[in-house]
Amino acid sequence: MKKLILVAASIAMAAGMATAQAGDVEAGQAKYAASGCVGCHGPAGQGQAIFPKVAGSDVDHLVETMTKYRAGEAVGPNSAMMMPHAMNLSDEDIANLAAYMASMD
Repeated sequence: MKKLILVAASIAMAAGMATAQAGDVEAGQAKYAASGCVGCHGPAGQGQAIFPKVAGSDVDHLVETMTKYRAGEAVGPNSAMMMPHAMNLSDEDIANLAAYMASMD
């Protein structure tokens, strides 16, 4: 019985995590425009100069990367530029941005 309860709790937690990461594309689009993403990654997310393409990227990768930037972790050569932009993003903002960027392309 204890095993069954543990399995059920694990499934419920996993489902909750998947729901928490499912972002709102429209809210992400608004945040993308308002938070300065356009200035470096371009209006279509295709990247510009030293700034990478984000359009069509994997949602989980985007969430992980933005969460690391928000935490002050270096991810790549542009980390110092990204960290200040990510510092004030909520988990919901990150999920929404990731959903929007993944939907681009």
